[in-house]
Amino acid sequence: MKKKTKYIFVTGGVVSSLGKGIAAASIGRLLKARGFNVTIMKLDPYLNVDPGTMSPYQHGEVYVTDDGVETDLDLGHYERFIHTDMTKDNNTTAGQIYETVLRRERKGDYLGKTVQVIPHITDEIKRRILKVGESGKYDVVFAEVGGTVGDIEGQPFLEAIRQFILDEGRENTMIIHLTLVPYLEHSGEMKTKPTQHSVMKLREIGLQPDMLLCRTDRPLENSDRDKIALFCSISPEMVIEARNEDSIYQIPLSYTKYSVGDKVAARLGLPNREADLKGWKNFVSKVKNPTHYVRIGICGKYTELRDSYKSIIEAFVHAGVDNDAKVELKWLDSEQMTLDNAHEFFTDISGLLVPGGFGERGSEGKIAAINHARTSRVPFFGICLGLQCAIIEFARHVCGLQNANSTEFNPDTPHPVIDLMETQIDITDLGGTMRLGAWDCKLQKNTLAFRAYGKIMISERHRHRYEVNNDYVKTLQDNGLRVAGVNPGSGLVEVIEIPDHPWFIGVQYHPELKSRVLDTHPLFRDFVRAAIEHKLSQAEVDEEFDEDR
Repeated sequence: MKKKTKYIFVTGGVVSSLGKGIAAASIGRLLKARGFNVTIMKLDPYLNVDPGTMSPYQHGEVYVTDDGVETDLDLGHYERFIHTDMTKDNNTTAGQIYETVLRRERKGDYLGKTVQVIPHITDEIKRRILKVGESGKYDVVFAEVGGTVGDIEGQPFLEAIRQFILDEGRENTMIIHLTLVPYLEHSGEMKTKPTQHSVMKLREIGLQPDMLLCRTDRPLENSDRDKIALFCSISPEMVIEARNEDSIYQIPLSYTKYSVGDKVAARLGLPNREADLKGWKNFVSKVKNPTHYVRIGICGKYTELRDSYKSIIEAFVHAGVDNDAKVELKWLDSEQMTLDNAHEFFTDISGLLVPGGFGERGSEGKIAAINHARTSRVPFFGICLGLQCAIIEFARHVCGLQNANSTEFNPDTPHPVIDLMETQIDITDLGGTMRLGAWDCKLQKNTLAFRAYGKIMISERHRHRYEVNNDYVKTLQDNGLRVAGVNPGSGLVEVIEIPDHPWFIGVQYHPELKSRVLDTHPLFRDFVRAAIEHKLSQAEVDEEFDEDR
């Protein structure tokens, strides 16, 4: 008999940004630790087809999957926590739903019927949820609903879930609702009314939560738990205190205090299994108790909006644990940096990372930062645009190619060392048209990259339109740049290094997207190690200087 897939719907109330994605990923980790195959999908109510064309100020990071889909940043949390690769089926937006239904209407698939939200939109939502579950690969499918209960654009998704539960049965489905229990200083009380109203909105739609995760910055008293349980028609043991934590990776362990994994498994009729969280506990212990400390600078133009670099931030946490170190990130505004003042930003950092991005704004500051890292022998890691800026800097200051640039920044540059990919020339639409997803790279032996990966053929995720202009590769190499990796099919430069520098690597892809909690990306691991070594060597130099004085 074919096993029945179980479905868990994660909704949120009161305010946005409570952490539904982290909650879903944390419970997913608890079930995975019990040996269940788990995946998580995001149901986003916005009308954009995907976040690829959205400003980082609106949406934060755009996460890219192996199969080349631009998705919500929560999919990064899912992959990092449950170590399961996401696909295009794991992110559904209202824009995709309406686009599919309207396309079918134009083809006449509805046989002249009036096309309506119910049943046509809700049926398409249900179909997409079932598609993930019916693959046969998963015991449990989580579906996180973006936004908060009461949002008008989210109504079709919640109605679809109501129908889905009727179709699949209560025994095979579960609703976990994340809400806020605020503390009011002036009255000295925790207030349960926002949670009560949030659940009331859910129940008006016909959805009764099976478990409540109550975000709070202090202990949830039994009296508050009982009040919430009474007014929300839920067992007190299913009202879970979800305290704020210093590290998101502590959250799965915090949930174990309330037997969340056991309760979810029991509610869905899953086998009772012991959870193996030994590796996770060891990881969290190292996060809390580092041996070393190192500060690394990130030079970008969205430094006030950290969600733009979410996967990079988390990759540094993973790399820190691998090096028994706490990595502190110093955010360097690329618009404030010049060749003349760059040294002032490096006084307290031991490594420089220049991340991906788009547009001319701040590009000269990034080039200035890379110039200082190269000439001062500070470990450098360039990602996507970071590689391209490193090529521009090297071309200008080492190869003597005056005013070398990217045609993205200056279409009339005399030396277009970075140029638009041939496959992008005739493309006019912005959404989903870049070089996206996993592409192969062949590494050269005896390089830093090969030493990190330990193999010649690798596959990494991309998101870009511009590339190193191969017409200039020989000139760059003749002046000391090493091409350490290329795409075997296109000849696209994927990895560059400077051999006579302690650690200087640029990559065209986004390695941060493949770093996991228990499987750190090797380039981040080695970069942090190089930064620690640089810090220690600088300390020795300073000590010798003090002795000489």
